[in-house]
Amino acid sequence: MGEKIYGLLGRKLGHSWSVPIHKALGCGSYRLIELEPEALGDFLRREDIGGLNVTIPYKRDVMAFCDVIDEGARAIGSVNTLVRREGKLYGYNTDIDGFLYMLRRADISLAGKKVLILGSGGASLTAQAAAKGEGAREFVVISRSGPDNYENLDRHADGEILINTTPVGMWPNMEGSPVDLTRLPRLEGVLDVIYNPSRTSLLLQAEELGLRRSGGLPMLVRQAVRAEELFFDRSIPEGETENITARLWRERTNIVLVGMPGCGKTTIGRELARLSGKPFVDLDERIVDSAGTSIPEIFRQEGEETFRHLEGLVLDDVCTQGGQVIATGGGAVLQKENRTAMRRTGRVYFLRRDLSLLPKEGRPLSQAGNLEEMYRVRKPLYHETADVVIDNSVPPEEAAALIWRDFCENTGD
Repeated sequence: MGEKIYGLLGRKLGHSWSVPIHKALGCGSYRLIELEPEALGDFLRREDIGGLNVTIPYKRDVMAFCDVIDEGARAIGSVNTLVRREGKLYGYNTDIDGFLYMLRRADISLAGKKVLILGSGGASLTAQAAAKGEGAREFVVISRSGPDNYENLDRHADGEILINTTPVGMWPNMEGSPVDLTRLPRLEGVLDVIYNPSRTSLLLQAEELGLRRSGGLPMLVRQAVRAEELFFDRSIPEGETENITARLWRERTNIVLVGMPGCGKTTIGRELARLSGKPFVDLDERIVDSAGTSIPEIFRQEGEETFRHLEGLVLDDVCTQGGQVIATGGGAVLQKENRTAMRRTGRVYFLRRDLSLLPKEGRPLSQAGNLEEMYRVRKPLYHETADVVIDNSVPPEEAAALIWRDFCENTGD
């Protein structure tokens, strides 16, 4: 028999980060396997299957093809890991391992709590099993058409923990949020199984409200580690989960620089690109490429409103890519949509510099207006957007080193 098949089985997998995780764990042949429902049966009967992870929408469908289903997976009612041994297909659920890891890493307890679970698919079954196993006082499944739905969510306003298992807010359609958290005044913690982007709109709101929270990346990595153990009947050191989580977050997350025009974003950004190995993107340059003319000319011919619209479109596209150093324009923070786009996929740094040191040449608004007034309007928006403030009163190399050190020490918590 030839090489065995290892990979992730699903219908649409463009969002997946599973391949680099499994390759980091030593499974070099791991790949994405996209199948339509009618092809599922024939594929699962293949004798050369070594091990598969299973995602949307097949976590329950694959159970019919298993010769043996692990007791834990049967109790949950879904399978996310398949292993062929001696001609038999075994089904497991490692999502529960990942979910509990995410829970504890975020210091969120379900014990004695009322838990609201958004969605009714395979990931919802895992969350339900965790709620039972962790001693939740009560858990309620909220779905679009069930007895407990988004229209009558207010009757569960006493919910204390919210778990999103729906794909709402997932790449590439990242704008949406399944619920407005202000409808749940007793909320203490929010878990979102989505890992791309790292901060969904739901998690950004949870952050604004000061709630404990976690995205799905730790869950993804932990369930993959457990799956690898099942694939190859081996034990993986405990620390590997955290190592890979941190590495993947650093590789896929943007470093975004905001601040007044002329504060050093481009210079420091280029130095950061050198330090990190990430590609550098100058947002203003991308806007010029898109418009086919200079920024002063856009302002002169079309006005600021047209420029801001174009800036938003280009910024959204750039942020979606991930894994870059992005130097934004000084006014990019003026639009709420821009501030959200930066934070979803990036760690944001506000470069603060004395106004007397800011150049004005080639900058339409700096030349035309009062810098002090401009800064008064923008300062709170820079602070609102940024994760970290950097005083840019040091050489660019030093400022870049400070940012890179902070970025490497962060794992998206």
